[in-house]
Amino acid sequence: MTDRTWPEDWDDRVAGVGCPMCANQGREETEFGVRILSGEFADVYLQRAAPLPGYAIAIWREGHVADPTDLNDAAAVGFWIDTVTAARAIAELFAPAKLNYQTLGNAVPHLHTHIQPRYVDDPAPGHPLPREVTAAAGTVPADTLARQVEDLRRLIAK
Repeated sequence: MTDRTWPEDWDDRVAGVGCPMCANQGREETEFGVRILSGEFADVYLQRAAPLPGYAIAIWREGHVADPTDLNDAAAVGFWIDTVTAARAIAELFAPAKLNYQTLGNAVPHLHTHIQPRYVDDPAPGHPLPREVTAAAGTVPADTLARQVEDLRRLIAK
């Protein structure tokens, strides 16, 4: 038998015990970001600490779900529509070369997707963002973040 590599409390995390994303559901702002879209299935937050401008996270908003395969078809479609709605506004405002979508949940197993704008001068063209880039994300100045949130909300409302 092999040694366990996942945390001992993994099954509890998957079940939603102590889930930080569940604790933040419905909030306009969290310590991590400001909501730009309050959808039927996802809340999307522009991140305060962003490795690249426009970095946002779409978070499942209807209780605890660990994986998109836990959703019925209508909910899965709804989650992606909310995610893409925000992504379209991000693309329009920030004009990246490409948008990446990363759905992991290996640390916090609550369904969420990172919306990652990629630019022609970004640090890893043609590859996923390296962990050291995302870990070294700088904090967006509060006035800049507020202006970006306002602009994105306006674009989403169009």
